[in-house]
Amino acid sequence: MARPTSLVSQVSQSLRNALARAEYGPGERLPTETELAEQFGVSRPTVRAALRELETKGLVRTQHGVGSFVTDRPMITAGLERLDSISESIRAMGREPGMTYESRTLRPLLPDEVERMGVANGTSALEARRSLLADGEVVAYSYDLIPVGIWPERRDPAELTGSIFRALSTELGYRADHSLAEIHALSSPHIGWGPEADDHSLFLLLDQLHYDAANTLLLYSRTYFIEGRYTFSMLRQA
Repeated sequence: MARPTSLVSQVSQSLRNALARAEYGPGERLPTETELAEQFGVSRPTVRAALRELETKGLVRTQHGVGSFVTDRPMITAGLERLDSISESIRAMGREPGMTYESRTLRPLLPDEVERMGVANGTSALEARRSLLADGEVVAYSYDLIPVGIWPERRDPAELTGSIFRALSTELGYRADHSLAEIHALSSPHIGWGPEADDHSLFLLLDQLHYDAANTLLLYSRTYFIEGRYTFSMLRQA
């Protein structure tokens, strides 16, 4: 028998897929809890929990006594509670993740990076600059630093491809366990690159230090999410 949490996840994912296929348009009311419970063969509390999860992600809004409605939403909405790769959060929204690398190079860290990362002066790192995409459309620009030691100094930077979390895990033998994050809103015409660079100046910066279970720093990432294309949500409870 599936556990209740698993059933909630299944219903939530099925509804996310339906939203991604535009089965319900912005502003449209979803079927009632009773109708959804019958559709998925689960209890009303399970449906209610799944709808609460979608509301946390900004996909629906619930009016008590009226129903749940599809929100007018940005391309991608992700929760801040879980440490997931950006590619996985994009895929969870029913879109195809992608990325292009603008550059990859080994270089000494700058003084402010040394201070933020808490490493010794003279430390070098692999810097990667990436455009992050959903269905081929840029949603963020990311500046990532992997300290030398985590990234072997003699390894060619060009060997870093695809998801950095995947590379850390499958190629380098490190698993990200937790992160310390700061969020800043900012306006700048000098963040991105490529043909869209001049089209965007408002960003939400997710400034993160990623660690393994032994509290070893694996990655420092500064990811600039384009306003209106990627938003974050957090479930807050009393």
